[in-house]
Amino acid sequence: PGILTFLADTLLVLSFQTPLQKTNALIAQMGITFVNAYVPSALCCPSRASILTGKYPHNHHVVNNTLEGNCSSKLWQKIQEPYTFPALLKAMCGYQTFFAGKYLNEYGAEDAGGVGHVPPGWSFWYALEKNSKYYNYTLSVNGKARRHGENYSVDYLTDVLANMSLDFLEYKSNFEPFFMMIATPAPHSPWTPAPQYTKSFQNVSAPRNSNFNIHGKNKHWLIRQAKTPMTNSSIQFLDDAYRKRWQTLLSVDDLIEKLVKKLEVNGELDNTYIFYTSDNGFHTGQFSLPIDKRQLYEFDIKVPLLVRGPGIKPNQTNKMLVANIDLGPTILDIAGYDLNKTQMDGMSLLPLLRGEKNVTWRSDFLVEYQGEGYNGSDPTCPGLGPGVTHCFPDCVCEDSYNNTYACVRTLSASWDLQYCEFDDREVFVEVYNLTADPHQINNIAKTIDQEILEKMNYRLMMLQSCSGATCRTPGVFDPGYRFDPRLMFSNHGLRARRFSAQFL
Repeated sequence: PGILTFLADTLLVLSFQTPLQKTNALIAQMGITFVNAYVPSALCCPSRASILTGKYPHNHHVVNNTLEGNCSSKLWQKIQEPYTFPALLKAMCGYQTFFAGKYLNEYGAEDAGGVGHVPPGWSFWYALEKNSKYYNYTLSVNGKARRHGENYSVDYLTDVLANMSLDFLEYKSNFEPFFMMIATPAPHSPWTPAPQYTKSFQNVSAPRNSNFNIHGKNKHWLIRQAKTPMTNSSIQFLDDAYRKRWQTLLSVDDLIEKLVKKLEVNGELDNTYIFYTSDNGFHTGQFSLPIDKRQLYEFDIKVPLLVRGPGIKPNQTNKMLVANIDLGPTILDIAGYDLNKTQMDGMSLLPLLRGEKNVTWRSDFLVEYQGEGYNGSDPTCPGLGPGVTHCFPDCVCEDSYNNTYACVRTLSASWDLQYCEFDDREVFVEVYNLTADPHQINNIAKTIDQEILEKMNYRLMMLQSCSGATCRTPGVFDPGYRFDPRLMFSNHGLRARRFSAQFL
């Protein structure tokens, strides 16, 4: 079958249905919507690396968006890129492969080979140099730099990606199956909409859920330091950003419609799997954090996942706990590759896509993030001292070096739970019962049953050291789970678990 994957940039679940109406009609309503789809790290580069490798961050070693954090570094190129799922698709399954858009945030950096570096596995390569832009950018066209300016008709990146993709579908070989990954800049900043959409959604503002503009009490210090209530200027800024993000998505909606119609005209639509997802979520005012991602909460780690294709019945929803580490195994499974030959941590979604009964599935997965922070004080917020970054003018900082955490996100028949530990001096713990508290307002770490805490701590240690099949062992609330308290670090107590070394 043909395989087409659309990857959005920082798209939260709540914000995609209205601006992406054609996408909903052409993918979601014609296939399946996974309502519990997550990423193992709420940041662009680690998450994209997880998609490409099918691995958790502790196994692919991309920990943030910098070269030092292994984002598109020489080490990444040497150790991980040759074993990504597109490399296997091309080398082992005979697929012609096409990439267009944002790859990894530091792609094209001089210290990592510049735009002349074309990762193994791609027959056609149209990759954006570094991070999302809409105008005034450079593309690597099969390793050759092509500069674009600010003329809408020839330079607006979403439209350029659409045209390149249509050309591929027009001129590709009909004797080999195809795989396409189209990674649009939208709705990432700088949120530049196409001219025809600048007046859209004028009355739209960010959702005012129960966790909007409230103090993050009983949370990690980074959340607690946010000013509550937010200033009027911060609220106006985040509402404006939310509106512009929707405006940029209208061009993505056009792109998807054009490609689906092209597949239909070519007679290939019925034999093509189409995926739509995002690399992470995004927050706009929750717990008084203006705008960003990087946090452990649902709004940052939960993403849309829509799939249509052969054997997938229309208008389905699936509640299984799925993650972006499953995309690589799924696509290789579709192509007929033996997944036992890979080192991937994820699971193939193909049995779920086909509606197979009695599928054994996970009940938990790992979330992990390594915080970033400057050695010196942020010039906009000198009073906060060193170690913080991404600070707003009113001194709300979105990240810090000790915003380093790992979580077990559990979803089973009886539990909807998140357990998290921070690698800081406090070894701070956050626990949420999402059945009773879907917006994660109340941290119940000090009131939940001690035995559950110990089991979750033990399960977290297991997942942080997992690789391949051991990442798919039974979770705490599975009948097959086995807990041996003798393996706990009992002499240090429950919360003395440190995991930065494991992370690296």
